[in-house]
Amino acid sequence: MSELADLIAGWAQPGCVTWIGARPERRVEITALEEVVITEAGLDSDRARAGKRAVTLIQQEHLSAIGSYLGRGPVAPGVLRRNLVVSGINLAALKGRQVQVGEAILRFTVICAPCSRMEESLGKGGYSAVRGHGGWCAEVVRPGRVRLGDLAQPVD
Repeated sequence: MSELADLIAGWAQPGCVTWIGARPERRVEITALEEVVITEAGLDSDRARAGKRAVTLIQQEHLSAIGSYLGRGPVAPGVLRRNLVVSGINLAALKGRQVQVGEAILRFTVICAPCSRMEESLGKGGYSAVRGHGGWCAEVVRPGRVRLGDLAQPVD
């Protein structure tokens, strides 16, 4: 393995699940959960969509950045409608890798781009504030239970 490949493969510490949310239907309020089972299609209590967008994740640290761009404090996780909030590890550095989150194993696939609903939820500039900070979509490699406080770390 090259020196650059070694650097890319490295990580300092595991992340931690700080929030879990599910949306049972389109455009309904997201429900905060203490634990959830991730199936092959996504969260069992979510309007799951199997494939590369089965689960959505965002970094806790980005909630403050988004709020800062809007001239306020951290954005509440439910506003962004992601399934899992993780702190302490750079999710962008995990693209394409298998990541164990609780008992489940996910593979980060594509960025979770903001939708026009961010203007509705966050106000003027909401869409632009989320750009580059909206998190990641992931496919399910191995189903399993995820609880608040569970670790998130690469397995490959």
